[in-house]
Parts: sequence; structure tokens; C-alpha cells
Amino acid sequence: MSQPPPSLNLRGAVDLSALSGPPPGQRPAGGTTPGGDAGGGAVVDVTEATFNDVVQQSAQVPVVVALYQPGEANSDELMPVLTELAGSYAGRFLLARVDVTTSPRIAQAFQVQAVPSVLAVMKGQPLPLFQGAYPAEQIRQVLDELLRVAAENGVSGQLDVSGEEPEEAPEPELPPLIQAAYDAIEADDLDGAAAAFEQALKENPADAEAKAGLAQVNLLRRLNGVDAISALTAARDAAPGDLPVQLVAADVEIGAGQLAAGYARVIGVIRVTAGPEREEARLRLLDLFLLAPEDSQELIKARRDLAVALF
Repeated sequence: MSQPPPSLNLRGAVDLSALSGPPPGQRPAGGTTPGGDAGGGAVVDVTEATFNDVVQQSAQVPVVVALYQPGEANSDELMPVLTELAGSYAGRFLLARVDVTTSPRIAQAFQVQAVPSVLAVMKGQPLPLFQGAYPAEQIRQVLDELLRVAAENGVSGQLDVSGEEPEEAPEPELPPLIQAAYDAIEADDLDGAAAAFEQALKENPADAEAKAGLAQVNLLRRLNGVDAISALTAARDAAPGDLPVQLVAADVEIGAGQLAAGYARVIGVIRVTAGPEREEARLRLLDLFLLAPEDSQELIKARRDLAVALF
């Protein structure tokens, strides 16, 4: 006498809160697909430590959870069938295989009394499917119904089961002058890089990349041969308005990534100077501003402090 077909039960939701984390002392282990699995990337073996990571995918595709015990007759009959079916659905659902002998808390959370037991999770909500072993065609009917219900609930994604790494989008080509400038920097030809950036700005004065690149190259050229410790010591001993000394020290600080210190130093010069010296310091500061991201807190504060110093 043949077995009656398994039925899809959408009412018996169970509580997964017990699996909010791994038991004390258990090391997390990533889900893996054993070699030779017909299901490929649509099948994972999970533990108590990794189960919730798998459940999170149930917002994209239904997760079919198969709880089994190795060596148990029905489990050994069912699992190859489920694995084969997972591969045939090409990523429309994820099969999560749970060995209850090593992950008993998952079985407890689902209130599973016998193995094998098969359940589904959609949008984090568990749904009992069937217990025992059935022929592939009967299980396929249950899976088709599961996918129909999932689609009605907006869970209709598809996993990438190709096993291939996605190709990275090629980097967009740079304008010829910008590329020439970067090539010159790579060749340690700072003068050549500056010339290329300057030419780019002649052709397009609003070219932000060329402005920032030129500011960076000019900083590197100014720092060439400068001893950082000596420069900072000289600035400490010099007057705040000693323009050449303080500007070198500011370059050293900016070159070391100390934006706040470098900006504050130049603003200090602006506060105590006037005429051409003050204008030179202001222009240098604007040049140094190009080296910081627009949303940098150091840049935002320095712009505010500059406005106060000027007016």
C-alpha cells in the first residue's frame, strides 16, 4: 500500500527564539556544501551556530530545513532525494540540512519528535512541511506549493548556484590627462604629474579630480627633502606669524594625516598676519582643503575657523 502524499501545513508556526545564539563554548562554523552534492550552491549544512545566518536568507528565498539523523533508515533515504531536488530547482529555495545528533537545539526549537522532519522558513517564520521519507514526485508537489505560497508573500528570489565568482565591473577609464598624471606619480615623476594635472585644469577649470591631484602632488613636491622633526621643532620655536616656517610644518602635519593640526596651524598664521603674507597663507590653506573629503569633520571645522579668522 503506497504512502499518502505529504501535505503542506501553514498553521503550525514554531518559536526560533531559542536559537538566538550558539550555546556557550560552541565555536561558530560556516555552512558548507559537501563535495559532490547534486544540490550545489542550493544546499548548506548548518549548525546551531550558523542556523540564524541561514534563516536570514528566508527573506529572499524559502529555506527548507531538513532535520535528519545519519544512519537512520528514513533519513538516509530522504536526504539524497531532497538534495537532488534542491539542485533541480536551481536556487528557488535553499535546503538547510541539520544533523540533529550534533545540533539538537534546532530540533528542540522546531519541537521535532521524529526524524527525518522537513520544515520551511519564510521571512523568518517557520512552517512545518512533512515527516518521513517520500518519493521525489510527492515531495516536489509540496515544494511547488511552498514556492506558490512564498511568491504570494513576496519571497520569490533566486540564489546564485552557478558556483562562479561574480565578475567585478571594470574600472571606468580615466580621462587621458588624469591617467597620464597617475602614471607619472607611479613613475615618481612629480613634475610630470603636476604638468598633466595643470593641463587638465586648463582644459576644464572645474575638474575636481585634477584640482585634488595637483594639490596632492604639490604637497609631495614641497615635502621632498624636508626633515619632519626638524620642521616641527623649528615651527615650535618660531613666531606664530613666521610664514615660511609655519607653512612647512603644516605641510608635514597634513602629509602625516594630521589634518586638524595642519589646518589649525595655517589658520593661526592668518590670524596674526596681514597683506600678502595673509593672502599667501589663505591660498595655501584652500589648497590643503582639497586633500580632505568634503564631509571630513576636520575640514568642516577648519572652514568655519577660517571664516572667523578672516572676518
